[in-house]
Amino acid sequence: MKKFMITAIAAVAALSAAAVPANAQKSRLDRVLADGVLRVGTTGDFNPMTVRDPATQSYKGFEIDSANELAKDLGVKVQFVPTDWKTMIAGVVSDKYDIVMSGTSMNVGRAKAVGFTLPYVNVGTVPMTTKDKAGQFKSWADANKKGVKVAVILGTVFEEQAKVSFPNAEIIKVEAPATGFQAVLSGRADVTITSNLDASKLVQKYTNLVTFGAGEMRAERPLAYITAQDDFKWINFLNNWVTMKKVGGFFDANATKWRLN
Repeated sequence: MKKFMITAIAAVAALSAAAVPANAQKSRLDRVLADGVLRVGTTGDFNPMTVRDPATQSYKGFEIDSANELAKDLGVKVQFVPTDWKTMIAGVVSDKYDIVMSGTSMNVGRAKAVGFTLPYVNVGTVPMTTKDKAGQFKSWADANKKGVKVAVILGTVFEEQAKVSFPNAEIIKVEAPATGFQAVLSGRADVTITSNLDASKLVQKYTNLVTFGAGEMRAERPLAYITAQDDFKWINFLNNWVTMKKVGGFFDANATKWRLN
């Protein structure tokens, strides 16, 4: 089954390459196949999706395995290009990488500037605080009060979500590589919000962090890969790849490996 799927993916790539008129703008698919390199933008700061080891400069995580799988199916090598949430979209527009694989949420704002593939997993947002403040924050409404400081990473979807959920609170914007949970742990903020995937790992690593909100998860949304919005040939190939990998069980197996489900 796996061999058949890889052959099918290769056939899609070959047919797409053959169908492009000679005078058409060269697609990233053509360039990737010609150069033998897939450039993947990733932040390395979203556990368990993409984690960068500063000592070795290597990456691991759900998205890293997915990037390696995509490169293998294309028959090329993968090159991970460091990026951050604030400059990620600009990197796509300036052709710094062929695709962003970093656990990126689909939203209207981003869709105005870049293209999204079909989604492959859904996530939601949960609030976090420290154990000593758990009695103060039991619901989302408890954090929407004057004097409460909510930390979010600049350029992420959480920045906009915080404005909606906590209009009465003070929004503290931190720049990567700093994080919202670090601001909470250090006492510079009272609350942060992050994905349920990230939160599940953080409470295991930092025993003083807890989630709150009685299990209420807001802003449920799909994750999808980002690329240039005008490269329809490349997006079409990626959509075919995502579909075949979902049907073939790759994403489910990868999610189980990294404890996403």
